[in-house]
Amino acid sequence: MRIAALLASLAALGVLAQPPDPAALLAAQKEAMKVFSPMNGVWRGPAWTIVPGGKKLELTQTERAGPMLGGTLKVVEGRGYMPDGSVGFNAFGVIAYDVAAKKYTMRSWAMGRAGDFTLTPNADGYTWELPAGPGAVIRYTATVKGDSFREVGDRIVEGREPMRIFEMDLKRVGDTSWPAGDAVPMR
Repeated sequence: MRIAALLASLAALGVLAQPPDPAALLAAQKEAMKVFSPMNGVWRGPAWTIVPGGKKLELTQTERAGPMLGGTLKVVEGRGYMPDGSVGFNAFGVIAYDVAAKKYTMRSWAMGRAGDFTLTPNADGYTWELPAGPGAVIRYTATVKGDSFREVGDRIVEGREPMRIFEMDLKRVGDTSWPAGDAVPMR
């Protein structure tokens, strides 16, 4: 009787439950990540941002994006080139889908900082936000259609009109095998 009660308690706690099937998890992640397939490739175009102090900085922005781990992740690198050809901005991000939580996240690194952000896909792109002080966020909204990749960033403060602080208008330059291409062979 005690063993039956112990087994029932363990089953109720999930201790005896089977772990999720890795193949099913991977298939669900891969299917969910298809929404970001239009980003794949190499992109280039004009961009500008407002830097601390209010100055407008104009750049040539490039982005490259591609699948990794069999299509279960999207890897993105952005570089902003100054007029003299030097790199004025560089960011790296990894987009993933959490099957259990049913949400997309992006881990990004840029300008000496890192963060984890919720990413919300829509019919033509995505949005994401980062905290920008008490009662404020910066909301990025991207639209990816055909050979056009446009992203804008707005600083949104409670009780004020949004202020545009970033804009890029990129055109597809071509395809890329990055990052999954050129894997290290077994021998």
